[in-house]
Amino acid sequence: MLSTALGALIGGAIDGADGDDSTWDGALAGAATALVVRTLVPVVLTYAVGWGVLKGLDIGKDAVFGKGQKA
Repeated sequence: MLSTALGALIGGAIDGADGDDSTWDGALAGAATALVVRTLVPVVLTYAVGWGVLKGLDIGKDAVFGKGQKA
């Protein structure tokens, strides 16, 4: 929840710096970005760790049993 509020504050401040319009659209964009990042980062990290484990198992299997031979 704090990251969403912080994203809204930063987005509003950035959007308000030009002085053309209201800071609300920047605050909404900042809050939405914070929500997406908060959701996406754990998914990407989980995928990366899983891929690394599978790749490591594949390399370990090849080291123990040798490269698979095609018939």
